[in-house]
Order: sequence, then structure tokens, then C-alpha cells
Amino acid sequence: MHTTDLKQSDSITKTFWRFTIPAIAAMIVNGLYQLVDGIFVGHYIGAEGLAAINIAWPVIAVVGGLGLMVGMGAGSLVSIYRGEGNLHKARSAMATGLVLALGLAIVASVYLYCFSASLIGLQGASGLAHGYASDYLMVFELGALATVVAGALPFLIRNDDSPFVATSMMVVGALTNIVLDYLFIGVMSWGLKGAAFATVLAQLVSVVIGLAYLCSSRSFLGVFRHKVKLSFADAKQSLVLGCSSLVMFMYYGVLVGFHNRLFAEYGTPVSVAAFAVVGYLMTLYYVVAEGIAEGMQPQVSFYHGEKSYAKIANVAKLASLVSLVAGLAWLAVLNVFPDVVIGMFSSGNEALLQQATLGIRLHLSAMYLDGLIILASMYFLSVGKGGKALGISVANMLVQFPFLYVLPKFYGVEGVWLAMPISNIVLASIVLPVMWNDIYRQKRKQFALTHAIA
Repeated sequence: MHTTDLKQSDSITKTFWRFTIPAIAAMIVNGLYQLVDGIFVGHYIGAEGLAAINIAWPVIAVVGGLGLMVGMGAGSLVSIYRGEGNLHKARSAMATGLVLALGLAIVASVYLYCFSASLIGLQGASGLAHGYASDYLMVFELGALATVVAGALPFLIRNDDSPFVATSMMVVGALTNIVLDYLFIGVMSWGLKGAAFATVLAQLVSVVIGLAYLCSSRSFLGVFRHKVKLSFADAKQSLVLGCSSLVMFMYYGVLVGFHNRLFAEYGTPVSVAAFAVVGYLMTLYYVVAEGIAEGMQPQVSFYHGEKSYAKIANVAKLASLVSLVAGLAWLAVLNVFPDVVIGMFSSGNEALLQQATLGIRLHLSAMYLDGLIILASMYFLSVGKGGKALGISVANMLVQFPFLYVLPKFYGVEGVWLAMPISNIVLASIVLPVMWNDIYRQKRKQFALTHAIA
């Protein structure tokens, strides 16, 4: 998105899809890391493997969230500076983001080494599931660098005006992951450790491609071709802007952990495995919703720097409509063909099929609202209001805890399944009016200023 790209020549809709389609593709590809692992684990290892990978995910979510925090925070800052026409500051923000990613990768390795064992135990893991989860996380202790940097680079590169490159590096990584999953799990029988090695090595491939692009002449900002200074202020602002993305990742990690604990307490090990399957199915919508939000971000950040608030309103309307339609369409598919989609992860396990079907009917009934909540958080991040974006992410987590505490006591396993959709309804009824009020307040301010000048 060069500094002239969004002024008068391109339509809002055309620009929206230019960035959103690659972002959705990138997020779907990113989701395939989890999905493909789940498919191979479900068929080659079984329900215990599915339960184990779901127990490991809340622990590893923090590592992925650190990369996303840097990518979204520094990426938003890059686009805001570009919208202001300040390429020097945009390069500084980009370079600072890359250094932040390296530093946080070290933090991630230390975190996994110190806390992974206790976090597995807190979720009520035992037996084979406990051992499998430990094997999985041990690999990420060594590969945290690849995970964090691979999480940050696509967003930095997209805000460097190369959404296609950002998507391509993730596609190559995902295809590498599929091949290595088959080799390490299906052929070499390495179990959950093989799934982890496949993911880390695939992420490393993505990192190499991304860095090669940034060093090349194709990079618009050319951060490695110009003399830049690291900025402490940019580092701080990147962390503030991206913090909501980290909290969102941690929110899902913490909630998955709580659900695992409650399913182990009120249900059976099969309940935990069913929750893993339902989580994978929700991920297929969540990555689309996240892609829509992330595709909207460079455009909204640019218009914010340009002070074109009427355009921001139009982009937000379009993004909300696309997210809502995608959520309702996927929900319809899941409810009409539950045996087909669940069969991707397991065959012949009737108990798993029944419990996962129940999860689809209850747990995912309001997932389309989650997409709109993600959009609201991304809007505030895009316009430099990181505090509000963080508030939405924190509220998204906190609002579920009362329901998770109360509902299972009355309804057992069904109460665990119902906590998320009820909390989504409550939060959406608060967050969405706040977002639209902010958008239209800015639009009215722009309209009044324009007429005052005229």
C-alpha cells in the first residue's frame, strides 16, 4: 500500500479485498498448522493424543501470542506512519519490531522451560495425555525462536505493502508442515513430539522466506537497505498496540485450559478429546474472522493517519458484513453435516462423535458474534487506541469465568459447553455499540470540520 494507493484512485471495496483475501488465506494457512496436527494425531494416536494436544495448546498459546503482539503492534504503527507520509519513521518501527520479536523469543523459551510442566498439571492431565503433552512442549522450548518470529513476520510484511508475500510464506510453511506431519507421525511414529518438530521446522521455513523478502529489493520500505535507528518509543507503542492481540491469544489459552479442567472433572477423557475436535472446527471460522480483521487493519490505520473517518466507517461496515455471513454459513455446515466434519479427526469412535456433536450444537451456537468482537478489538488497535482494544480482549476472557463457574454445577457437561455462547451474547451487546459510537463520533467530527473550513 504505497502512500498514494488509498487516496482517490482505489475504491474502498477493492482495497478491502486486496488486503483481506490474502489475510484470510494467511490465517487459514496458519490455522492448518493446528488442524493438520489434529487430523494426523486423531487418526494415528487416537483420543489420548487429541486430548494431549489440546492440553498443550493453552501453554503454547502464549508463545504464538508474543509473535502476534509484535506483528500487529509494529505493523499498525508502520501503516499509521505511512498514512502520515513519514517513511523514515515507518522503517524505524519495522526494524524495532524485528528486534522485539527476537528478544521475546528468548523470553518464550524461558517461560516454557520454567512453567510448562506445572501448567499441564493444572489442567488435570494424567496418564498418556500428560506424557504426550510434555513431549510436545519440550520441542517448543528449543523452537520458540521460530514460533515467535514466524508469528510476527507476516504482519510486518503485509504492512510493507506485500500481502501476497506474507500469504505465500505461510502457505509454503503449511505445506511443509503437512509433509513433515506425515513423515514424523505417520511413517516414523514419533507421536506428539513428531507433530511439534513438524510445526517448528515449517515455521522456520516461513521465517527464512520472510527475511529473504525483507532483504530483497522488492521490499517497499527496504528496512535492510536504509540506515535506521531503533526507537524505544516505537517499541513501547508497538507493545501497547499489540498487547490486545497477545491477551486475545492468552484468553483463548486460559479458557481452553479451564474447559479442559472442567471437562475432566464433569465428564470423561473422551469429553476433553471432543472439546479438542470442536475447537478445531471453531478454529476454521476463527481464522477467517481474524483474517477479515487483519485485512481491515492496514486500510483503517492508513485512513486514520489520513483522517478520512467516513472511509473507516465504510470499511468497518463491509468487514462486519463479511464476518457475519462467514460465521453463519460455517455454523450451518457444522449443524447439517456434523458426522462428516467430526470424521476428519476420528473414525469409529461413537462416543467421541456423540459428544463432539453436542459441542457443535451448544458451544458453537453464537460463534459468529466472536468474529464481530474480534473486529471491534482490531478497529481500536488500528486507530491507535490500544487501551480499548486491550479492554475488549480482557473482557472477552473475564466475562466467561462466572458462567464457567456456575453453569456446570447445574447442568454438568452441557453447562461447560454453554458458557462461551452465553458470554459472547453478553459481551457483543456491550462492545459493538461502543465501537460504532466511536466510528460515528469521528465521522461527525470530520463532517463538522470540513463544513467549518468550507
